[in-house]
Amino acid sequence: MKQAILVRTDLKMGKGKIASQVAHASLEAYKKANKRKIKKWEKEGCKKIVLKVSSLEELLKFKKMADELKIPNAMIRDAGLTQVKKGEITALAIGPEEEEKIDKITRNLKLL
Repeated sequence: MKQAILVRTDLKMGKGKIASQVAHASLEAYKKANKRKIKKWEKEGCKKIVLKVSSLEELLKFKKMADELKIPNAMIRDAGLTQVKKGEITALAIGPEEEEKIDKITRNLKLL
């Protein structure tokens, strides 16, 4: 079991901003997951991986793949109070889900 969090690099967010967007995404996707899978993920240590995408278009492509595979996911839109404009999509969390399903979508992405 694992969760993948994809972060847009084109927005040039600072480290703290990225950390908060990743946390928001992780928590929102967690809330959407199947209870049985959540328990399994928690038992296994809540594995997460943070990956980079270069644009909104790329992020949306991964959202579509997750939706097609019926994997819980959450896109984060920023409130616009600091580094990015209001409503900007900054991150996408996929899972928690079986690692093989996550890897099917994200296997070619690089670590942030």
